[in-house]
Amino acid sequence: MKSKVLKLGLPKGSLQEATFKMFRKAGFNISVSERSYFPSIDDLEIEPVLLRAQEIPRYVETDLDCGITGEDWIRESGSRVVEITELVYAKQSLRPVRWVLAVPEGSSIKSPKGLNGKQIATELVNVTKEFLKKNKIKAKVEFSWGATEVKVAQGLVEAIVELTETGRSLKANKLNEIATICTSTTKFIANPKSWNNSWKKEKMRQIALLLKGAIAAEEKVGLKMNVKKENLEKILKLLPALKKPTISNLSEEGWFAVETVIDESQVRTLIPKLKKAKAGGIIEYPLNKVIY
Repeated sequence: MKSKVLKLGLPKGSLQEATFKMFRKAGFNISVSERSYFPSIDDLEIEPVLLRAQEIPRYVETDLDCGITGEDWIRESGSRVVEITELVYAKQSLRPVRWVLAVPEGSSIKSPKGLNGKQIATELVNVTKEFLKKNKIKAKVEFSWGATEVKVAQGLVEAIVELTETGRSLKANKLNEIATICTSTTKFIANPKSWNNSWKKEKMRQIALLLKGAIAAEEKVGLKMNVKKENLEKILKLLPALKKPTISNLSEEGWFAVETVIDESQVRTLIPKLKKAKAGGIIEYPLNKVIY
């Protein structure tokens, strides 16, 4: 491992676009051509490589300095890595994902106990076996290379363990969820030896700080407005600020500029209330990072 270059594993596949988006918001200009496994990044101290999220933990353990992958794949691989920080984002949302045990609609199996002596297909074999052992269920778990829903639909297995973010795919494939095997969030992980290198550790901490700031800003916006002194108190009562709104005097006597950060979902109901309370010059603007 080069001492002044950070070898970074990025997830190829479902997490790729969301990860690239977060890096861009964090201030890193990152892109990759369709057939390349080596993204370009405007930081000469970082050498990124695209790998399947499933493989990143074991390569971080042995060859890479750090990488981004799911907590599920760290558990599945049993790799010894340092978890730098949790990055709560997924393909479609900013929520943890779940691996669920599912059976076809109309199945007589209504709980995990009903799978004694049955077959289960999944990509998450080891974690599934841990769940079965903990719950004293003796079922056969086979590795699935993909299209797992097809196997249960065709009666090749009695159940599957599949990743879900919204639950829509399960419903579309006429599957009923009977248990959650585990929940998972995205993790930024490091090679233990690299973590003991002072330069690399500081570089990884800087990246983590910026990524967490980008994620924190994902569902928030900034709001600015001008408020007359006599209306200030009632305006402040309407604002659900992260901390407290920033209030500064305007050049015109008796007027203040008020600035705050709020959840984007609140804007559509809040702005009409602010206007009714006689706030003026209201500006909503996007945020790239929120650093707590």
